[in-house]
Amino acid sequence: MERLFEGKAALVTGGSRGIGAAICRALASQGAKVAVNCRKSREAAEQVLAEVKALGSEGILLEGDVSSAEQVSKIFQALQGAFGRLDILVNNAGVVRDKFLMLMGEGDWDEVLATNLKGVFLCSKAACRMMIGQRSGKIINLASPSALSGRAGQVNYSASKGGVVSFTKSLARELSRFGITVNAVSPGIIETELTGQLSEEIRQEFLGMIPLGRFGLPEEVAAAAVFLASPAADYLTGQILSVDGGMVM
Repeated sequence: MERLFEGKAALVTGGSRGIGAAICRALASQGAKVAVNCRKSREAAEQVLAEVKALGSEGILLEGDVSSAEQVSKIFQALQGAFGRLDILVNNAGVVRDKFLMLMGEGDWDEVLATNLKGVFLCSKAACRMMIGQRSGKIINLASPSALSGRAGQVNYSASKGGVVSFTKSLARELSRFGITVNAVSPGIIETELTGQLSEEIRQEFLGMIPLGRFGLPEEVAAAAVFLASPAADYLTGQILSVDGGMVM
């Protein structure tokens, strides 16, 4: 049986672990050629790349910081050379530097905005150059419930993800005439290395905010990304798909 993305090429930023790694595996399982991007975690990214290949798909590792225009240019040059096209861009790379505003340094603000929002801008702009020529493409951004409801101690993160939501809707309007859709997935609290470090008290506090009463799995977020990248979502654009157990309704 033919897989959903046979002959398609995808780039997942921040693809070395957690949600990004799950998205890489999910796309590969459906036949996509997958470019796994990482900034520092090369060993983890190589493991994801091995998993991509074990699923019967082509894959490449593209190191680079998505907040740097120069490095993004090199990423996309390598992508063009390896795959010759780009059908799916998943802007997943992100950082968290949580502090209350009065304790937050300018560096904490700049790093989060640079990676989480400027990175989406740079990668989407580079992707547009490839996708517009193809008259097709899917751009999927990672948002957050923090963008929609706010969270104390996350003014930088919430602002960056709020920007991603607005960016998604505006770019969707720009690119629709080229057959390109732009949507976002908004994951809630997902079982990753980060949440594994939470104290039991904090875990219980978070669980109390989730109507479904549990944390999500990276694979559940990946399934949403696969849906948005698939032909089943060809008539969806400018949408924010919340995968958060009902945190934001």
